[in-house]
Amino acid sequence: MTDSVLLTAIVVLLFNMALILWRAMRGPTAYDRLLAVNVFGTHTVLTIALLAFLNDDMAYLDMALLYGLINFIATIALLRYFKYRSFSRDQ
Repeated sequence: MTDSVLLTAIVVLLFNMALILWRAMRGPTAYDRLLAVNVFGTHTVLTIALLAFLNDDMAYLDMALLYGLINFIATIALLRYFKYRSFSRDQ
């Protein structure tokens, strides 16, 4: 891919991330906010991956994978907290 295509994709993702942040702050329910934060994390992973290809440094892909795993675990933990109002396993 050419650098201009990658830069355009990164700019579009950053614009989408700004809209997602607006949605996260304005969301009417906690679930809407959580979904917006999860989508923001997914866009962050995509942005890091595109930066890896742009800089031709594949070490960024490891960071993107780690960030994606942390995003997934945090989403599951927060959904559990919203359902049970506790992080403990004794339900």
